[in-house]
Amino acid sequence: MAGLCGWFAVNAASPAGALEAQGQALPGLSGAPDAQCTNRLGGCRVRGGWIAQEADVIAAITGHPQWRDPALARRAREHDPAQALLEAWRQHGIGLFEQVGGDYALAIVDSGHGRLVAGIDRLGQTPLHFAHLDGGVAFGTSAGCVAAHPAVATEVTREGLYHYCFFHMLPAPVSLFSGLEKLPGAHRLTHNGDRAEVSRYWRPRFEEDSAATPEALEHALHEHAQAAVERRADSPRPGAFLSGGLDSSTVAGMLAGMHPGADSFSIGFDAPGYDEMEYARIASRHFGTQAHEYYVTPEDVVDAVPRIAGSYDEPFGNSSALPAYFCARMAADAGITRLLAGDGGDELFAGNARYAKQGVFEHWGRIPAPLRHHLLDPLFTRLPRGLPLAGKARSYVEQARIPLPDRLQTYNYLHRLAPETMFAPEFLAAVDREAPWELMRGIYAQPQSASSLNRMMYLDWQQTLADNDLRKVTGMCQLAGVDVAFPMLDDDLVEFSCRVPSDLKLRNGRLRHFYKEAFTGFLPDAIIDKKKHGFGLPFGVWMQEHAPLRELAYDSLLRLKGRNFLRDDFIDELIRLHREGHAAYYGDFVWILMMLDLWLESHPAARLA
Repeated sequence: MAGLCGWFAVNAASPAGALEAQGQALPGLSGAPDAQCTNRLGGCRVRGGWIAQEADVIAAITGHPQWRDPALARRAREHDPAQALLEAWRQHGIGLFEQVGGDYALAIVDSGHGRLVAGIDRLGQTPLHFAHLDGGVAFGTSAGCVAAHPAVATEVTREGLYHYCFFHMLPAPVSLFSGLEKLPGAHRLTHNGDRAEVSRYWRPRFEEDSAATPEALEHALHEHAQAAVERRADSPRPGAFLSGGLDSSTVAGMLAGMHPGADSFSIGFDAPGYDEMEYARIASRHFGTQAHEYYVTPEDVVDAVPRIAGSYDEPFGNSSALPAYFCARMAADAGITRLLAGDGGDELFAGNARYAKQGVFEHWGRIPAPLRHHLLDPLFTRLPRGLPLAGKARSYVEQARIPLPDRLQTYNYLHRLAPETMFAPEFLAAVDREAPWELMRGIYAQPQSASSLNRMMYLDWQQTLADNDLRKVTGMCQLAGVDVAFPMLDDDLVEFSCRVPSDLKLRNGRLRHFYKEAFTGFLPDAIIDKKKHGFGLPFGVWMQEHAPLRELAYDSLLRLKGRNFLRDDFIDELIRLHREGHAAYYGDFVWILMMLDLWLESHPAARLA
């Protein structure tokens, strides 16, 4: 929830007032203290973080850093984390990333050696954007504070818009703005005066063979989760998100064990198929939390969504940002200083339904190739789609023939609705339509000797978590004015998850098998046995029923006609599909485009390059 920004240049001085301009654009908690330092090669500024200067070195760090070296941990306690970072730089140089953990963004400006080193935590819990300058870089934890540097261009790129429409957010290293990039998790940025270089400093090592018994692993999971919650609960008054799912219930339950009667915060929807409040109540009663509840209404959406859209430094299309905001606002009103969120457990321990679904498709590839190519492929792909069983068989084979990770996108709007029907021809001709696919494939291929399950989860670490869910929660907590931390993404817990074999994480189609076995007896049976549910917003359904919400959405879509990147007839067709077709499915895409329009409306300086 803190922020960091700065610049570094060897061959040319930064324009006067650059750091001040960046600092003014730096988001952060209201009332958080600011500090800045400069030397002859650059400067850093933090809001709610720590900064230290010693001779020719500036050290700045934000977030919730932890230190693996006991001496550095002691220095952080006795002084502050920036002093520990200075010492780590003196002792280890660029190897300091082996000494720091937790969630953080950091920067070292060393004018004595003419060098900048910046980086973020392993899971990308804290972002870092950067842009190249003449002989240096501008950097910061938001796109806005980098774009505020006078030497950085702020034009919106076609590639950024295309990636947003594909992913519904901007995945690292892609930015919406010309010249800006983002660090992926576990990466660092260095500049030695000649050029900037981005490199990885950590890679997970997945193991499929474990000498430990399942019972021993289950006990270890309890210990790691407990320690993670204890570390993140170090706040004057911590509370917890509580959706009633496995992870939020685990975190809230462990917090309540440390702080009896701890506050939990839950959101409901008065819409069939969307409300999970009863599960949150079951968990609250079970652990004895002080429950706070709020039911979001269509009126809340109309009132809050323009503010939410504009609060992000780049367009962001995850509709569950809205319930996250109301949950965080409820916590802030109750005096909570830090919320603990359960995000991450699904991506560590196989909780997303697509993992089981893709496992079923993987069976197709195990059939001998001659049998598939010469007999089964021709047979199944000629089956009529109109017959229920025949249609399902044909659909299965058509999807199974698509390799991972591409198969994960079979329900993507840009897969089901051809890009030629969506985008203006001149816009489409200017973008690399393969770029999102290549980005996804590259991440999927990075883990060494990993199962397809672990590769899918690793891809989700980078995109579903770092670029989507974590940005959603941190952004909404920041808007509400409360700090947030993610115990499930604790370094030790992440490394432990890599040692749990794939066939334990997901067994016979049972999501979270190992996790559920480990927490049986701790969590209520109703939560162990419940089906996977999201934190989604019934936007498409409400939009049919609530005229002001429908007017807000349709006005946004019609404004997009004047921005010359979507086809006018596609926008008209999308409105028709929502009215006459599947309201929930097409309502999601209406939301995504509405949020893009509202973001552009709130950032009038952002213009297409």
